[in-house]
Amino acid sequence: MTTTIEPSVTTGPIAGSGKAYRDVAGPDGGAALRVPFRRVNLSTGDHFDLYDTSGPYTDPAAAIDLAAGLPARPGVVRDRGTQLQRARAGEITAEMAFIAAREGMPAELVRDEVARGRAVIPANHNHPESEPMIIGKAFAVKVNANIGNSAVTSSIAEEVDKMVWATRWGADTIMDLSTGKNIHETREWILRNSP
Repeated sequence: MTTTIEPSVTTGPIAGSGKAYRDVAGPDGGAALRVPFRRVNLSTGDHFDLYDTSGPYTDPAAAIDLAAGLPARPGVVRDRGTQLQRARAGEITAEMAFIAAREGMPAELVRDEVARGRAVIPANHNHPESEPMIIGKAFAVKVNANIGNSAVTSSIAEEVDKMVWATRWGADTIMDLSTGKNIHETREWILRNSP
């Protein structure tokens, strides 16, 4: 008898909070952008929304399929130039509008900082699952997490789960330092499942 175990990762809301979304108008009247936040309910009955990097892993309504990866973010367009090129051309992209809503800043400030070379949006069109973020002096501090496989034991699902835990606790970027067998497959799974 052969038993097949489906790979899984940690999911569900973080204690004391839940996933919330704000629909924000896309640039030039484009499709609405769904920007995620971590909502903390206060004892006063009010709530406080926090910058959230956890992707769909903290949304109880999300269906997670590690083999398929996360769905592509709506509005990802290939072959349209870089964020820097678009910013210098005066265009506010969907990524810039998303970042502005997440950071609580005007989209024009995001565009201007990128155009002037004072900020960068690491949004590779070959990683359409990613939620756009920005690194620059005018914006919130970003956190990088390093993950890597164990010499003793490791599986692809365990490496993806490390990424999930890093983003649950606020990592904006992930660096995979794994070596050894199946490295290309492991990194592909991490990329396809990274918010």
